[in-house]
Amino acid sequence: MALTDCVDDADLAAQHSPLMSPLVWDLAHIGNQEELWLVREAGGRPGLRPDLDHLYDAFQHPRADRPALPLLGPDQARSYVSEVRAKTVDVLAAVDTAPRTPSETERAERLLADGFVFGMLAQHEQQHDETMLATHQLRRGPAVLEAPEPPAAPADAAVLPAEVLVPGGPFTMGTSEEAWALDNERPHHTVDVAPFWLDTVPVTNGDYLAFIAAGGYTDPRWWTEAGRRHVQEAGLEAPLFWSYDTGAGVWTRRVFGRTEPVRTDEPVVHVCWYEADAYARWAGRRLPTEAEWEKAARHDPASGRSRRYPWGDADPGPEHANLGQTHLRPAPAGSYPAGAAPCGARQLIGDVWEWTSSDFAAYPGFEAFPYKEYSDVFFGPDYKVLRGGSFGADQVAVRGTFRNWDYPIRRQIFSGFRTARDASAADNGRG
Repeated sequence: MALTDCVDDADLAAQHSPLMSPLVWDLAHIGNQEELWLVREAGGRPGLRPDLDHLYDAFQHPRADRPALPLLGPDQARSYVSEVRAKTVDVLAAVDTAPRTPSETERAERLLADGFVFGMLAQHEQQHDETMLATHQLRRGPAVLEAPEPPAAPADAAVLPAEVLVPGGPFTMGTSEEAWALDNERPHHTVDVAPFWLDTVPVTNGDYLAFIAAGGYTDPRWWTEAGRRHVQEAGLEAPLFWSYDTGAGVWTRRVFGRTEPVRTDEPVVHVCWYEADAYARWAGRRLPTEAEWEKAARHDPASGRSRRYPWGDADPGPEHANLGQTHLRPAPAGSYPAGAAPCGARQLIGDVWEWTSSDFAAYPGFEAFPYKEYSDVFFGPDYKVLRGGSFGADQVAVRGTFRNWDYPIRRQIFSGFRTARDASAADNGRG
């Protein structure tokens, strides 16, 4: 509601970019999915507005086409969401969400076990909150969002090693235990990862400025064929929302309606996969694979087990990570030492989604649940995996196994990256 009540009705119904839905569509879509899955599926109750299903089906209508639909107006959408939420609370009070035995595999039972369907919809809503925040970043006009600055970087941030060693060997990837894990995170399975070096912190704006200054965007050596073609066709010269102030001789960045000099100590954000990959090649490195990222974030060499988060199994707190739109920007690189992984890497959770080199693919033994369109239809080489969450993501959807994916050209998302390189056998011995 904070993301919709801060703008007038005209802004709410406008499409601020063909890449995004009008904010009012997201608002009503959240209500429609809640009605569909929680009121009807979990509660077995009659629908409030089943006639809306086709309007708010994301697979029927591309984002660019949604403004032409007969959508609910702002007041109607707010009223609808309020009615649905009241019914949802009634259902939650009445249904049995106790754990089920393995033999209880009927769809309804699986949806209710451990409150999975409620967790699924909590995650869905928070994912759309992040999408709506991205729409606010694309929106032109005066600033309407306010948030405090992230904490200053800790004293040791300036002396952290550039990279950390992640020892080789097997680890448990994915999960079969996390009650609210989505289908693409399942099941857990063993993956053997060779030793590698990983950036201690995400690549910063200052690092990326060096790539720009070195002519990185115009040097074909650093780009894949598809990446080079995209850079030329889209005219990319810098991250999205950056501009060069020729008078002052500085790069500036637009942040939720305000323009400011680019802060060199922050993780770079709003770069596509092609830009991240090109930077890594320029730096003589590469993007980590998805398995490498997860091993760095979750594997505890002392116990041999995989944690829920880099710091352990406890849910994220403000000392661990920059999450939940508490701050509307990444924290300085090196922040959140309490959230560090056993390998020493920091900010693996929160701040910026991190591109990996991996295509989005099913794990061995994958089973689509509760519907094929959540993950299955996206598997393949068209999408690249991002990990870790951003400052715009909520803690319910950023556990160490959570997988995000998008087209390699996408930049409106809160995406950044860190780089990796192979380690030698001698390096692994030092680990």
